[in-house]
Amino acid sequence: MKWINTLAHNRWLETETDRIFEFGRKSVVPTGFGWIGNNGNIRTEMGTQLWITARMLHVYSLAALMGRPGAYKLVEHGITSLLDGKLRDKTYGGWYANVNDAEVIDSSKQGYQHFFVLLGAASAMTTGHPRAKELLEEAISVIEKYFWSEQEQMCLESWNEIFSKTEEYRGGNANMHAVEAFLIVYDVTKDKKWLNRAVRIASVIIHDVARNNHYRVNEHFDPNWNPILDYNKDNPASHFRAYGGTPGHWVEWGRLMLHLRATLQSIGEDVPEWLLEDAKNLFSAGVRDAWSVDGAQGFVYTVDWEGKPVVRERIRWVIVEAMGTAYALYTATGDAVYEKYYQEFWDYCREYLMDYETGSWWQELDVNNKASSKVWDGKQDIYHLMHCLLIPRLPLTPGLAPALAQGLLDKNAK
Repeated sequence: MKWINTLAHNRWLETETDRIFEFGRKSVVPTGFGWIGNNGNIRTEMGTQLWITARMLHVYSLAALMGRPGAYKLVEHGITSLLDGKLRDKTYGGWYANVNDAEVIDSSKQGYQHFFVLLGAASAMTTGHPRAKELLEEAISVIEKYFWSEQEQMCLESWNEIFSKTEEYRGGNANMHAVEAFLIVYDVTKDKKWLNRAVRIASVIIHDVARNNHYRVNEHFDPNWNPILDYNKDNPASHFRAYGGTPGHWVEWGRLMLHLRATLQSIGEDVPEWLLEDAKNLFSAGVRDAWSVDGAQGFVYTVDWEGKPVVRERIRWVIVEAMGTAYALYTATGDAVYEKYYQEFWDYCREYLMDYETGSWWQELDVNNKASSKVWDGKQDIYHLMHCLLIPRLPLTPGLAPALAQGLLDKNAK
């Protein structure tokens, strides 16, 4: 039974994509895009977080390119919020981590969040919005000045408000999303330095470190890029810096490396053989350590360095990324085992995660696959969902927004 690249399955994905796009419209707030709760309403106490606003700019750029009425207005809202709104620090540069109508809640400058501004701006460029170039140029300027380290040839984690002190910590999660953004920036600028940087980051975190640790990806490093194995051991369910390994990131890394490989191939550049080999092994490790390993279906959230579950809740974005990577591996290898996993993961999502009553998908399930909020409370945004709804309908290169702008949606479907 074949699903991938069939018109029938793609029509189903199209219907679900529109349902999610409609849900995401609820997130609009005066300062950007807000945190949506489980009931579909804005959680005002969470403020307007930069990562959510930037990711929603990216998402509605995709919707606009797909001809969804009203989406371009949301692109406009996202760009205006990031250029003219309270999130932008007009004194010291960059963007605040969190604001509300009245004040700045978190004035720190976070790399993770800035890389999403870069992604959102690059995606918005493909819509033809007249201010998208301004936003992209500003984002690139901030990244070049503060977050890309020429000395380390890696990305820094964070700064204080005035960009006078950077954190000693080095983060794999921020660097992973830098790779994601760099790929789209290359697509819209054709500047190969972004591809070179992406290869460098993947070579350090995956090929040098994770490959020698059974592909259990370490995300916490000191300034010399030595792994810190016990980081956050007392706070294992941290949103962005969880203790141990986060298998969802392992598979996400695998997909990004396949996009990078396909991009290098498409322009006739030398392609490191390890990009495909490591991508396959990252997916295998994620399934090995986290997929239905504790007596119930679903991906556990985190594991220790022996591969034993630590946080057993099932978080939505993990399986969403696994589906996208299964598709990418099937596309890259033709191996039917990946289509089998793709279908198995979708069956799980339809049974447990998709919420037809209050909208979108549950962000978190407990160990019995019932909706919970131990780690994540709410349905923050719809960014990750696009990775299982649109990626299976597109080639591996160019990236999402550039591919949609080129009319490549469903080109392989039969």
